[in-house]
Amino acid sequence: MKTALPSRPPPVVLAAPSGTGKTTIARALVDGFEDFVFSVSVTTRAPRAGERDGVDYEFVTAGEFQRMVAAEELVEWAEVHGNLYGTPRRGIEAARETGRHPVLDIDVQGARQVRERLPDAILVFVFPPSGNALGARLAKRGTEDDAEVRRRLRAAHREMEESAGFDYIIVNEELSAAVARVREVVLSEGHRTERVRDLEAEVARVRAEIDRLLAAGTPRNAAAG
Repeated sequence: MKTALPSRPPPVVLAAPSGTGKTTIARALVDGFEDFVFSVSVTTRAPRAGERDGVDYEFVTAGEFQRMVAAEELVEWAEVHGNLYGTPRRGIEAARETGRHPVLDIDVQGARQVRERLPDAILVFVFPPSGNALGARLAKRGTEDDAEVRRRLRAAHREMEESAGFDYIIVNEELSAAVARVREVVLSEGHRTERVRDLEAEVARVRAEIDRLLAAGTPRNAAAG
């Protein structure tokens, strides 16, 4: 059943403070629905155990990264703990040409850059159900010491102010519900007038069909045929 006209899938940006669950939501979208695909980032850091080049990240030299920045091949980039991370434009465009939504799992500063370079992107801020819940999630991960947890909470305190600049706010209290809401947002965005590919041609096609029905003199019989 046809419910929408052809449109170019916009990128989906998920951003949030650390510990809010945006990466888990991104993985659930990509694993659960064929119309979503990860946007693979580039980085200058060394691969960690089990990471695969071109799948988890594209691992590049600092020189190659700077070349990509100078050539405006990245829609966003940042330095984090001495390493460079960025999102290549080519991966986003390749996904869109195959009719899939590229999913960007980035920080709020990166989302700001994407808004400037890809104005049709859908920006979703993943909101924690409470400050207490965020602190508990960070502590439960067990991957950082107390000082690092406090550093991330201070960063979250600053980043929460950025939520007003996003298109949508999704509270991640229960994962499956949050994933469903993000998908609903993306599907509804596909119905926006400005996203339809060649709307004039689609209008002309339907009008021509109506003209043929009227010219036939018996629209009900012509439609049935």
